[in-house]
Amino acid sequence: MSDLIKIAVDAMGGDGSPKKIIDGIVLNNKSNKNIFYKIFGDENQISKLIKNKIDNKFYEIIHTNKVIKSTDSPLEGAKRGKETSMWLAIQSVKEKKADIVISAGNTGALLVVAKLNLKMIENIDKPALSALWPNKIGMSVVLDLGANIECSSKNLIDFSIMGASLYTSLYPDEKPNVALLNIGSEELKGNETIKETFQILNERNSNNYNFAGYIEGNHLMDGDVNVIVSDGFTGNVALKTAEGTANFITSELKKTMTGNIMGKISSLLNISNLKKFKKRLDPRLYNGAIFIGLDSPVVKSHGGTDYVGFSNSLDVCHRIVKGNLIEKIKHNI
Repeated sequence: MSDLIKIAVDAMGGDGSPKKIIDGIVLNNKSNKNIFYKIFGDENQISKLIKNKIDNKFYEIIHTNKVIKSTDSPLEGAKRGKETSMWLAIQSVKEKKADIVISAGNTGALLVVAKLNLKMIENIDKPALSALWPNKIGMSVVLDLGANIECSSKNLIDFSIMGASLYTSLYPDEKPNVALLNIGSEELKGNETIKETFQILNERNSNNYNFAGYIEGNHLMDGDVNVIVSDGFTGNVALKTAEGTANFITSELKKTMTGNIMGKISSLLNISNLKKFKKRLDPRLYNGAIFIGLDSPVVKSHGGTDYVGFSNSLDVCHRIVKGNLIEKIKHNI
């Protein structure tokens, strides 16, 4: 099974674990027989959940009772030591026993433990948290989403290169358009850091992406830009705003369609379109933030997602490894 992509899975992180994690692995294995799952966690619980559901040639369980809690601070999580499921999963990537690591556990602890175990890619100063967002045409990569509150122009340029490398790993046939998230589209808008970054990117010629200048928050979903670059403070605010807006629209639409008899009749007549709309805004389709800048890829699944969302983030892991993300970043940087 040496030709399979090996994913190290922290089975004990996130709500409803390990059942959600194992159910996600079982679902993922139904459609993808190219993955070997190295599962870290309580063997007594995990073996009962996975037994007879997938062929044992596709997985192994590495037992540990120690777990980083969701309530731990990043430092507390790291102090829980080298026997936790999260630490062991990351260590397996460090030791080249796995190609990529995924956890639905404590985000802060994951970033700290990953930084303690894995080296930075040469010439990159800070890693970034990136994710996939839906747009009118397909998907965009957005980064940084909260790993770095303050960024220099060098950091934002690195994020541009890493984001473009991630996009081409996931979508090999496309050359991405990269833009800087800003308060206006004119060159004079924004703070000194973003204006300096604009000047440098504008003067550079890159074979890996097209620089599309600035993008404002109200155009994030237009689909003209594939990679959206920001500092972690702005990116996190944009992410939470987009998530909140999507939830608001979905819940208000549901209320309208089920509130009275006319609404119910209308929803029955439009059931096909409503299903398409619901699927388009389903957050499970976009589950899986990617921590990039380290010399091994680290994926963070949303702690509150269900097994379908976790299965989708395993797909993201597979595509990242298959697309040679780390080699692309090293080459492009």
